[in-house]
Amino acid sequence: MQVPAAAERNKGPILALLREYAGGGAGAGPGALRVLEVGAGAGLHAAHFARALPQTRWQPSDIDPRALRSIAAYVEATGLPNLLPPIVLDVSQGWESWGGTQPATLDLLVSINMMHIAELRCTEGLFKGAGMLLKPGGVLFTYG
Repeated sequence: MQVPAAAERNKGPILALLREYAGGGAGAGPGALRVLEVGAGAGLHAAHFARALPQTRWQPSDIDPRALRSIAAYVEATGLPNLLPPIVLDVSQGWESWGGTQPATLDLLVSINMMHIAELRCTEGLFKGAGMLLKPGGVLFTYG
């Protein structure tokens, strides 16, 4: 498992903001809110957020094989029922290739520290995918 220093530093402040969007409301049971994290990197955020937000069903993704291995290690180490195994996702490709996610099924689409380092076509893909995959009232949450 990778433990990036920046992710360790910013996980608390990001979680505080995510709670506003993933509060779930009264009666939201475990896994009630569907979340797709695009470019989950090492997986530290996914594990931290899934633990703190049990009302979510957290789907981490990445394109990098090293990141996918690290995310898988976090999934295994935490044993959280709402943290799913990572999927390979190239955000620059059409949303149809995003792990079988169907239109208007996501409550939250999360992208942390991807847009400022990725090619413009990745950011464009993120916004196109968000437009198709988020439910009405769903939120695209970006950081970095």
